[in-house]
Amino acid sequence: MTGRDSAKTITIGGDLTVNRLGFGAMRITGRGIWGDPPDRAGAVALLRRVVERGVDFIDTADSYGPNVSEELIAEALHPYPKGLVIATKGGLTRPGPDSWRANCRPAHLREACDGSLKRLRVERIDLYQLHTIDAAVPLAESIAALVELQRAGKIRHIGISNVNAAQLAEAQKLATIVSVQNRYNLDDRAHDKVLDACTRDGLAFLPWYPLAAGSLAQPKGAFRDVAQRHHATPTQLALAWLLRRSPVTLPIPGTSSIAHFEENLAAQDILLSDEEMAALGR
Repeated sequence: MTGRDSAKTITIGGDLTVNRLGFGAMRITGRGIWGDPPDRAGAVALLRRVVERGVDFIDTADSYGPNVSEELIAEALHPYPKGLVIATKGGLTRPGPDSWRANCRPAHLREACDGSLKRLRVERIDLYQLHTIDAAVPLAESIAALVELQRAGKIRHIGISNVNAAQLAEAQKLATIVSVQNRYNLDDRAHDKVLDACTRDGLAFLPWYPLAAGSLAQPKGAFRDVAQRHHATPTQLALAWLLRRSPVTLPIPGTSSIAHFEENLAAQDILLSDEEMAALGR
């Protein structure tokens, strides 16, 4: 990943320019996204390799572990190299492995942000995202808490996650929203309207579950043909499709393997034509 080719970069919030293939740090934790990874030294080595290879956007959350992902990032990379953007999230709590519970009450968000600041060893978080919509808390209250944290200098930019188009529009009336993180991939396009809104408004769109956790492992039809044409693996083609889908997409594939990371990174060099995009359904 060399240079700052505009096709391969995105500017978030007007002042954070990063390469458009990031790294999601959820899977560097233990099984069930719970506890320490089985190979802590390997997780540290992976994070260092990610940065060595030019990835300058890492996405995490206080709920990954919980706390473990943020702690590992600081252990591996602090003091952080210039230009590295670490985005984190608050609003989900963890009763146990593979279990998630929303808590977007203002008091919890303030506590969660302070915890992330401490674990990441920073004075300000570049991008802090509301991790979910809490049915028990009005969105206006949750966003107001993030605006308060922003005014206090604890976060630079505000993002939201797991929202529909109406919720995005509501949040944009309450604060300057710079990014959206939703589930989205070649096999699951339920949030096309949200992505289209982000494209229109210049918001970064961070698709989580970008590889559909292996559901694309047995390519058929046009998907198989396009992958073969580019000598690409299914995961590489899925990432290349996301990069081509809109100039605001910033995929954040995660892995615990350096080899898998390297495979994902190579997807940035696959350039899909308009005809190939049409064959893939977009």
